[in-house]
Amino acid sequence: MVVENLKVVSATYSLYINGEGGKEELMEQATEATPLTWCQGEGMMLPAFEAEMAGKQEGDTFDFVLKAADAYGEYIQEGLMDLPKKMFFNGDGEFDEERVYVGAIVPMNTVDGQIVKAQVCEVTDDQVTIDLNHPYAGEDLHFTGKILSIRDVTEGELKAIRNPHRCGKCHSKCNECNGEHCGYCGEA
Repeated sequence: MVVENLKVVSATYSLYINGEGGKEELMEQATEATPLTWCQGEGMMLPAFEAEMAGKQEGDTFDFVLKAADAYGEYIQEGLMDLPKKMFFNGDGEFDEERVYVGAIVPMNTVDGQIVKAQVCEVTDDQVTIDLNHPYAGEDLHFTGKILSIRDVTEGELKAIRNPHRCGKCHSKCNECNGEHCGYCGEA
């Protein structure tokens, strides 16, 4: 079996980026005990990563670099935003120090209602500076690893992957399903 669309692939990998003095720095790693698993062709991975994996077989190793433009794009200065600190108040009208601190990842709503993750860069007396760039924006990504297994995706897995809102295991009526169980919540 080869890596192609609608195949579930498990692999080990190490991800490196250039660090201080041009020396590569290990940023992420998946082992045989905790492999990276994805369904090829379903948008779970970067398109350029999937292109590198296409055609590989179980047991094949890989070693490639994705340029920033093919990974998370270039770093965009406009992704840094200063927001009023009051936007981060909790239900008691106080600044949420437990959730919002330098280095924290916080969910933010875009103008069209999408949820994006932002990293908190600075907190001052009256504002919070966030960065909407992906942490690897502007970085070339060096991947090494090995394909552990390849199998057909099941119908249930594919249904869950293609569910547009992926409400997860809410175990209650899903708001995005108009108050009805959607079948993806773990309940019928």
